[in-house]
Amino acid sequence: MVMKRILIGLSLFVSLASMLLTIGCGNRRMSDAELQHKIDSLKALEVKRQLKLQGINLEEHSPFQMFYDSLDIQTLPIRYSDDYVRYLPGFRVVPLSIMTYLDLEGREAPKAMSLPETIGTRLVLLAADVNEEEYELWLYSLDNEYFPVDKLLLYEPQYPSKTNLTQKTQEPYFSITSDYKIMVMEYRSNHDRFGQLSTFYVDESRMFVEEPPY
Repeated sequence: MVMKRILIGLSLFVSLASMLLTIGCGNRRMSDAELQHKIDSLKALEVKRQLKLQGINLEEHSPFQMFYDSLDIQTLPIRYSDDYVRYLPGFRVVPLSIMTYLDLEGREAPKAMSLPETIGTRLVLLAADVNEEEYELWLYSLDNEYFPVDKLLLYEPQYPSKTNLTQKTQEPYFSITSDYKIMVMEYRSNHDRFGQLSTFYVDESRMFVEEPPY
């Protein structure tokens, strides 16, 4: 019952926050990424506030910390393989009680695994199901209270065009090195056959920042 009240209040809060942020930007139009990041930050603050009103002190018994501590640790380095994204070895199912806070509404059986902690940063690999057998793979960074700060899409399933079933699908690729350099093959559109390998790192604010091309 407590969780249901929190989720209803959170939905109303996010709707109001979206409207206020849009109005509050004045003449400058925020990008979709900027707007989503601000909404996610406000959402995390509102969740913390509502949990505190229900007598749940995150510093004493955080469900997010309990979930994080229960995860197996993926050793580094890792890189894309068909078997890895299909079978997700070592991943554990995400509890229903915290799916909302990880933007996983509508997913049936998301799974997760943590990475070794780097300096001041906790990272989680999160597999979000798109159907019974296939998953998107995201990399999340967490704050000191184990709430998501930022996320980066590492992999999503590719399908041939409905109008051209013989069309070659895009070649997926990602890797994370032992010094936390993150490389992802990105495509500009579904029709782009030549991807660009982008490199990211985690900055001091725990955001994923793309390195400029050489």
